[in-house]
Amino acid sequence: MTELFGLSLQDLQALCEAESMPKFTARQIANWLYDKRVDSIDAMTNLSLKQRARLKEICTLRHTYPADCQVSTDGTKKYIFDVGDRRLVETVFIPDGDRATLCVSCQVGCKMGCRFCVTGSQGFHGSLSAYDILNQIFAIPEFSRLTNIVYMGMGEPFDNYDAVMRSIEVLTSGWGLGWSPHRITVSTVGVVPGIERFLHDCDCHLAISLHNPIADERLSIMPMQKTYPIAKVVAMLKEYDWSGQRRLSFEYTMFGGLNDDLSHAESLVRLLKPLHCRVNLIRFHTSPDTPFHTSPRNTMQQFMDYLVNHGIRCTIRASRGEDIMAACGLLAGSVPERAER
Repeated sequence: MTELFGLSLQDLQALCEAESMPKFTARQIANWLYDKRVDSIDAMTNLSLKQRARLKEICTLRHTYPADCQVSTDGTKKYIFDVGDRRLVETVFIPDGDRATLCVSCQVGCKMGCRFCVTGSQGFHGSLSAYDILNQIFAIPEFSRLTNIVYMGMGEPFDNYDAVMRSIEVLTSGWGLGWSPHRITVSTVGVVPGIERFLHDCDCHLAISLHNPIADERLSIMPMQKTYPIAKVVAMLKEYDWSGQRRLSFEYTMFGGLNDDLSHAESLVRLLKPLHCRVNLIRFHTSPDTPFHTSPRNTMQQFMDYLVNHGIRCTIRASRGEDIMAACGLLAGSVPERAER
C-alpha cells in the first residue's frame, strides 16, 4: 500500500497516470492532503466515488498523533512520536512572542557520534520517511501557529537527504503549504556532498554545527571532522554567494575550558572571515555521564564581544526547554527504554 501523505505532486501524477486517472486529479489530491489536511480518502469529495474506491484499495492516508507531550516551565513543548518498530522520535515546539518554531527530527538516533550530544550517544536506529518528518509538523495542535521549521532535532539531515528534501518540497511548493523557504533552516555537521546538493536544490537557510575551529580539537568531539574537515566545509561555503536572503549560520556550543578562550575566538575569526554569516553561541546543556560543562555567562559574553568587534555577527541563543530535556543536544534519552514504556 502506498502512503499518500508525504507524496509530491510528481509522485501523485505518476500514481494517477498508472491508475488511468486524469492528470488534474493529482493536484486535487495534493490540495486535500496539504491544504485541507483531511485524514481520509472518503473526504476527497471532488474525486469520483470510483476514484476514491480505487485509492482506498492501493493507498493509505493517516496521521500519527503524538504519543506523549511534555511541557516546560518556559512554554516549550516536547512531543514524542512513535514511528514504528518500537522507535520513538522527539519534536520540540518553541513559542517566542509572535514566532513559533518547530524543531523536527529526521532520524531515530544519529550516526555522527558527536560526544556531547545525547542523540548521538544512542546510536543509529534508522532514517525517517518524508511521511514521518511531515507528520511531526502536521499532527501537533499548534500547526496553524507555526512560523518557522528547523531541522535540528534527532539525526543528520544530509544523511537522510532525499526524505528531508521531499518534506521541504511539500512545505514550500505552491501545491503544498506554499511556505517561503526562508522560514526553514536545515542544520548539518558539515556533510559536504549534502551541502552542495542543498545549495543547488533549494533556498532554505543553512546552519553548520561547528563547535570548535581548531581541527584536532574538533575531531576529539566530532568524529565527522575526519571525513569532512571544517576548513574544507568553510572553504566550499566561501565559493557561494551569500548576499541574498538565504542565511548562513554556524552553531557553536560553549564548553567550559574546552573551546571558549581567546585563542578559539581568534581561530574562529580567521576561519570564517570574510563569510557573510552569523555565529550562534549555545550554552552547553549538561546530560548524564557527560565529561563536559558549560562556559560561564561572562565568558560567553566576552567571546561574543570579540567576534562582533572583529566583524562577525554573533548572538547568544536563549536556552529553551532544558527542564524537559528538550534543549539543544538533549533530544532522545534511551531509545530502547522509551520504547518499553
